[in-house]
Amino acid sequence: MSPSDLIPESGSRLLIDGKLTPGGDGVFTTSNPATGEPLGHAADADAADMDAAIAAARTAFDTTDWSRDAKARAAGLRQLRDALQDNIEALREITIAEAGAPRMLTSGPQLEGPVADLAYFADLAETYAWETDLGIASPMGIKSSRTLRREPIGVVGAITPWNFPHQINFAKLGPALAAGNTVVLKPAPDTPWCAAAVGRIIAEHTDIPAGVVNIVTSDDHGLGAQLVADPRVDMISFTGSTATGKSVMTTAAASLKKVFLELGGKSAFIVLDDADIAAAASYAAFGVCVHAGQGCAISTRLLVPRAHHDQAVEAAARTLANIKPDNPAKPGTVCGPVISERQLARIERYLDLARTEGGTIVTGGKRADGPGWFIEPTLITGLPNSSRVAQEEIFGPVLTVIPFDGDADAVRIANDSPYGLSGSVWGRDPERLRTVVNGVRTGTLSVNGGIWYSADAPFGGYKQSGIGREMGVLGFEEYTETKLIATGC
Repeated sequence: MSPSDLIPESGSRLLIDGKLTPGGDGVFTTSNPATGEPLGHAADADAADMDAAIAAARTAFDTTDWSRDAKARAAGLRQLRDALQDNIEALREITIAEAGAPRMLTSGPQLEGPVADLAYFADLAETYAWETDLGIASPMGIKSSRTLRREPIGVVGAITPWNFPHQINFAKLGPALAAGNTVVLKPAPDTPWCAAAVGRIIAEHTDIPAGVVNIVTSDDHGLGAQLVADPRVDMISFTGSTATGKSVMTTAAASLKKVFLELGGKSAFIVLDDADIAAAASYAAFGVCVHAGQGCAISTRLLVPRAHHDQAVEAAARTLANIKPDNPAKPGTVCGPVISERQLARIERYLDLARTEGGTIVTGGKRADGPGWFIEPTLITGLPNSSRVAQEEIFGPVLTVIPFDGDADAVRIANDSPYGLSGSVWGRDPERLRTVVNGVRTGTLSVNGGIWYSADAPFGGYKQSGIGREMGVLGFEEYTETKLIATGC
């Protein structure tokens, strides 16, 4: 199947109450970040569409067996996985064109990995211990048999960003649906097709009941606020910037609905003095180029021993200079475009700020030649950790090198950030590594290149990087309520 079979020339459609419908506000134009040219049209929902989607999700949760039939949910998720896999090549081309995702990443976390991960949540729906016997006790002299039960929360509003659209959409849809919830998904305006294509597959190739999944695309961010504020919605699962996450929390507080937040990061890559300095610095530099650095968990601060600073800078600069931004459709491309002209201009403002603050641009530092929204992989030195480029999330292929004096100082600098999402530590001495790992306050840590991303591994952060965990059993349980039942005996 070709992309045009999922997204016709006339544009995508909303999925509301099991039906594919046009948007109340017509369509809006999508763009190809690799060319800067229009890609096509997406359905542009209005407030009435969002209201209808919420109503459909509420009705489906309250009146169908979806929340009570774990086997049906597992079957629906497996059916969805199979249908997605049947359409994987069309989805791949949509993802490359719309998100600017390098083709090589669509074999992993940009597409095929998240699709396969739906099986994990299908299995979990069937095998999870929904009830736990707490035994008999006699509080206040009354003999009681206690049972702890997990139940779905209800209607989940999912609001997702553009950088890894399938991974993040399915990291919410998978566990939310497996737990028995219904969902209203509001994807980012930059990547509506990725979500709309999934909506069409759900409508035409699965038996998931009408209203269980609703997908509402729009270039109006006000519809996201409407979803958060609606009292019929029981939970908001949001991934995006910390600033927007704070706004979500504020709005959700009016109805005291549960909020899951996966937010920003400014992760540190710590290289201890017994590591292979050049290899570690090169690894960090490569990592910041993947998908043009558009990942919240990418390590963008390279912390190196002061005595090895120049060696690390030389190795990182060499790697960055050898990675050229290129067409994401090419099989070997690592660093594609950034998502929009707006994002490209934002990165440029940070590079200008680095110069103003007294930093040195060792390599890169400007737009790449040609059409599209490309920027050269960039290395910055000469700035303290207190500088804005070391404290704020840039979301581009930009690496800042910061020297430290001893392991304790490395931990101090790593923790001197409002964020605590991810990070990396390289070294040889197990005890020193353990001490550093124990000291860094962050949700995930890679040691010597270890990979933490997996369907069964919870992901999330400390501090202003978010609240809660996504993926794994912990991520699944985010979408459940806890009920204690005490029976007199």
